[in-house]
Amino acid sequence: MFRPTHESLLAQNAEVDRLELPRIQDDDELEALKATGALQPIIAGEALRFDPRLDPSRRYCRPWTRDFVQDLSQAYYQRFHDQIQVNSAVRTVKVQKKLRRHNRNAAPAEGDTASSHLAGLTVDLQRRGMTPEQIHWMEHYLFYMKALGLVEPEEERHQWVFHIMVSGHYSEWRETQNIVPLERVERPEGERPSVENPAVDSAQIPLLDLQLTALTQPE
Repeated sequence: MFRPTHESLLAQNAEVDRLELPRIQDDDELEALKATGALQPIIAGEALRFDPRLDPSRRYCRPWTRDFVQDLSQAYYQRFHDQIQVNSAVRTVKVQKKLRRHNRNAAPAEGDTASSHLAGLTVDLQRRGMTPEQIHWMEHYLFYMKALGLVEPEEERHQWVFHIMVSGHYSEWRETQNIVPLERVERPEGERPSVENPAVDSAQIPLLDLQLTALTQPE
């Protein structure tokens, strides 16, 4: 559904530039950003786990990306009583260049199509092992978030992950939401969701079964 494209890479880098974020060069820069709180740890728990191969020093991301992962994993757990797995989060340019030597499909470490992992905006969530129902649910969730301009997702077929860049606008949108269980919400016919007037909060999408009459549902 979310096929990787050149245009998607450009959009991800446009958001990095809009936020004026650096592409993290090496471990020294990475540790400095952790020390200032500009990068926050992703916390494993009942709803979330890590690929054990992911270096603990790179289980970090921007605060709004952390919030997105938290909200998504909780919603997924409420629906399926299963965990989301994080396979990758922040990377340095040094790590990305090494990755490129072993994976020709990896994004560049430089230029206007550079990997958005280098700015800490992006996570890769494991797709392999999900049931068709779980994949469909994830696609609906991301379809809605993308319609609001809050994420730029890709489904990577070679690595079987959901690559998700989270916009800085997610923090603003999240502040308007009640991240608690809600009853089914009815939207007036013809009313479109927007960042200022979203249909539901992100954690409630599975409870509402994505009944968004103003959006075209994916097949």
